[in-house]
Amino acid sequence: MLFYGVDLSSRLMLGTARYPSPAVLAEAIKASGAGVVTVSLRRESGSERAGQSFWSLVRSLGVRVLPNTAGCHSVKEAVTTAHMARELFDTTWIKLEVIGDSDTLHPDVFGLVEAARILSDDGFDVLPYTTEDLGVADRLVEAGCRVLMPWGAPIGSARGLNNIYGLRSLRAYFPDIPLVVDAGLGVPSHAAAAMELGYDAVLLNTAVAEAGDPVAMARAFALAVEAGRAAYLARPMEPRDMAMPSTPVIGKAALGD
Repeated sequence: MLFYGVDLSSRLMLGTARYPSPAVLAEAIKASGAGVVTVSLRRESGSERAGQSFWSLVRSLGVRVLPNTAGCHSVKEAVTTAHMARELFDTTWIKLEVIGDSDTLHPDVFGLVEAARILSDDGFDVLPYTTEDLGVADRLVEAGCRVLMPWGAPIGSARGLNNIYGLRSLRAYFPDIPLVVDAGLGVPSHAAAAMELGYDAVLLNTAVAEAGDPVAMARAFALAVEAGRAAYLARPMEPRDMAMPSTPVIGKAALGD
């Protein structure tokens, strides 16, 4: 699986916020097998900033760091944050978020496209958090994005895939663009469903971090992603409107009265 020319071994990407402790975070990342973790420059742990100890912990796990612009509500803020992240983490990768509404955390798609174009021109490899809207996706690709990250549902909602038709259409429309379902997944079956649609990966945070046992949940999501991908490659049967017997009726014994 190639993202911007980088071969990723895992199709599960994990966020690093809201875990009960750094130790649990580290164990959850290991259990998930995730090859990419997202980090925010605004990250705080309780009332104390995690600081350099947090970045050192993430680096020690041997995973690829994907900085994000979480919490940015304007193009200028997102672009500035991205440049700071590139200096701090020495990477051109950036998960681009431009939030349009504080309650739903719905992306500001107009600002998102503008920021994506600016950052692409500045040499960034942009992974935009977006909706499943085809028109917006098309403009993001035109702006230079080579990976798209449509939401399944609002961030942290655990509602799963709210618009399967839209996600399926996006996959069909962009067969050669890596697609990642980002946000809204709550249980492993949601991740499996996304992979069965042909998506290349899923990114989640809250579903693992706020589980009763984050490490066990991380492992469960890893298995679900693997199962969903295997099912997609196996070419599932199409749904039918009518029943079809699984036991052959030809050769059925004829019983007299």
